Amino acid sequence: MMQRIQAALFDLDGTLTNTLQDIADAMNRALSLHGLPTWTTEEYKYLVGDGVRILAQRAVRDRQELADAVRRTYQDWYGSHSQVTTCPYAGVREMLAALSGRGIRLAVLSNKPHQDTARVVAHYFPDVAFDQVCGQREGVPVKPDPTGALAVAQAMGIPHEAFVYLGDTSVDMRCACRAGMHAVGVLWGFRPEAELWESGAEAVISRPMALMDLLRGEDNAFVPAQRKK
Repeated sequence: MMQRIQAALFDLDGTLTNTLQDIADAMNRALSLHGLPTWTTEEYKYLVGDGVRILAQRAVRDRQELADAVRRTYQDWYGSHSQVTTCPYAGVREMLAALSGRGIRLAVLSNKPHQDTARVVAHYFPDVAFDQVCGQREGVPVKPDPTGALAVAQAMGIPHEAFVYLGDTSVDMRCACRAGMHAVGVLWGFRPEAELWESGAEAVISRPMALMDLLRGEDNAFVPAQRKK
């Protein structure tokens, strides 16, 4: 029996919005201020995804004693510079509208600090009625731990198995699987297709509106997509 989908939970960076350049610029500025070498924007695709503390630890390379100071410098700047080049991916707004039109409720769960998450979502999606918008908060472990995802489901009063979860990294796919949600990987973000399948994706899509093809009938029944050989 196919599962009826009642809600969609989204990662933010690399899934709803392309935040990479703003993150890279803010972290490279922090590194430079602390006398450390920077990274290319492309390299940040593999530095991000596990929360700001781990981002800073990766960014400082072998200078771990500077990780906390670099993180603080980064966060002080990024908070007011998170909307310089960031933008929603093409087709995302249409996908959100289509989901809402079919009665599917929406939520966001990011490893980005909560304040930054809320600020970015409010700025770029002011007309979208998200039930929950959650970033990383003290006391809640970051993804791929499922605690945050399960808390979102509980707050919305919807069984975890009735969620489809969209994300662009192995962190997201593992979080979805551990939370008992239907994991859908997206290819417009930061990581390659193989990583998504190998981390438990039930489907991988190359454009936002392709999500609608995975939901069938009036019950929005989820239909997994087989990996192409």
